[in-house]
Amino acid sequence: MSHREKLKGLYVITDDSLTPSNTLFSQVKQAIEGGAKIVQLRDKKSSDKVILQTALKLQELCRSYNLLFVLNDKVELAIQHKFDGLHIGKSDHGRFEEIRANFKGVLGVSCYGDIAKAQEFETLGADYVAFGSFYSSPTKPDSNIVPLETLKIAKNRLTIPICAIGGIHSENLSEVLENRADMVAVISDIWKSEDIKQKCEIYKQQLD
Repeated sequence: MSHREKLKGLYVITDDSLTPSNTLFSQVKQAIEGGAKIVQLRDKKSSDKVILQTALKLQELCRSYNLLFVLNDKVELAIQHKFDGLHIGKSDHGRFEEIRANFKGVLGVSCYGDIAKAQEFETLGADYVAFGSFYSSPTKPDSNIVPLETLKIAKNRLTIPICAIGGIHSENLSEVLENRADMVAVISDIWKSEDIKQKCEIYKQQLD
């Protein structure tokens, strides 16, 4: 299975405070064993050297389970070390074509609520797009709330997979899936859970 064929299901994203370095790998392993399909390293605080070490280990872990690893925002590291996946946000929108030309792995981009932008990135070679936040998010409290039907409209206009992110938890997951998201990205609801594996299993049952 190619990496691009893995773009579906539960997409877990690490967090500087909820997945500290001393427990990061055990937490991610529990999430994988519970059914996570994609793992993103989102580290806003560490040095590039530390991020690289963590990313290489996480990618190795994901590969051992035949899952997709994605590095958040660190464009130069992703290109230089040929990571399997890279996700970029608004700050790198203007560089998209340059990044796509130099990065051969799976490239995802945050489009917030902008379907036209998502269509543009699809044309330029994005492998998937993410929309959100759909609910108030403890990780990004200042995010604008995007209407859920954005997913359904985007699904009708795009051919690449669509990821929903922002304040999603197991209680509102069915609403998100009704609007045809291919992937659901979750941070707080997974990592704050007392049983990470069991929580991921709940998602997996609905996503499957």
